[in-house]
Amino acid sequence: MKKIMLVFGTRPEAIKMCPLVCELRRRPDISVCVCVTGQHREMLDEVLCVFGVKPDYDLALMREGQSLFDITTGVICGMKDVLAAEKPDVVLVHGDTTSAFAAALSAYYMKIPVGHVEAGLRTHNLYSPYPEEFNRNAVDIIAKYRFCPTEKSSENLAAEGISDGIYITGNTVIDALKTTVKKDFSHPLLEWAGEKRLVLITAHRRESIGEPLEKMLRGIREAIEAHPDTRALYPVHPNPAVRKTAEKVFAGCDAVRLCEPLSVVDFHNILARCHLVMTDSGGIQEEATALGKPTLVMRGTTERPEGIDSGTLRLVGTDERAVSRALSALLDDAVEYDKMAHSACPYGDGNACVRIADILEK
Repeated sequence: MKKIMLVFGTRPEAIKMCPLVCELRRRPDISVCVCVTGQHREMLDEVLCVFGVKPDYDLALMREGQSLFDITTGVICGMKDVLAAEKPDVVLVHGDTTSAFAAALSAYYMKIPVGHVEAGLRTHNLYSPYPEEFNRNAVDIIAKYRFCPTEKSSENLAAEGISDGIYITGNTVIDALKTTVKKDFSHPLLEWAGEKRLVLITAHRRESIGEPLEKMLRGIREAIEAHPDTRALYPVHPNPAVRKTAEKVFAGCDAVRLCEPLSVVDFHNILARCHLVMTDSGGIQEEATALGKPTLVMRGTTERPEGIDSGTLRLVGTDERAVSRALSALLDDAVEYDKMAHSACPYGDGNACVRIADILEK
């Protein structure tokens, strides 16, 4: 029997890895072990509960004000004992987090094969996003199995001289949406928006914090206030620096509602019912595209160009005026909105986990 260990530590990773945990557990010839790093805490635990995943190990790393140094060293030191005890045949990590990088490095040190779920994403700029671009590059070098969500991500690996262990599977977040999005859903925040168009905001990237974030949010406020038929909802990341900026920029703006981070079920269902999305996030670019939600990406680069090519995503940068103009234009142009909303999803068909499990089962 093959033993597979899945290691993840943040809410976005959990959303994309929990469906894979469930699929692997359905395979009689696979023994599954789950280790969470606790890079996130409450937000991670909530996702685990939704999917019914109980970790076998919890490194419980979350500390107030934790740095990249803290996370990296904490994961490596914690994984040493876990890997020695379990001796898995394969360690699966996801994406581009510091947990993924450090767990993959730990497995490499112990000569355990690594599988990289969501391999091959690139911006080709090591500092955008930071540190994610480095992390995913490093994991792909270490990995034996590289599960690419799209043809484009597999081409990125080929361009880097990687020719084996590449599998195009689709993105597991599409699988997750089948569990989280409900036909019948209500929420007080949707009632607050009423019949008005709802813009959903997510903005918290490490490289955005400070002046870039303030400019982005000011641009959103300007556009929202110019459109009285529109409301905006901003679930604010727990990072104190993000919260301080959000509260400063949107003070006295009744058309924008700040709220605590939403559960994955609430977030996905509000996303499914919003008008459009403003984000600097990575994963939401896939989720919004899958749900047909036009999305303006407040970054200079994206590792998910498939959404740009399909027409659902548009890069608008972080400049205040550019953000305001882009949002206003989309709110004013119904033809362009409909064109973006009806683009095909390039990120898969919801069967990525089955494909990955089939490959690992061989």
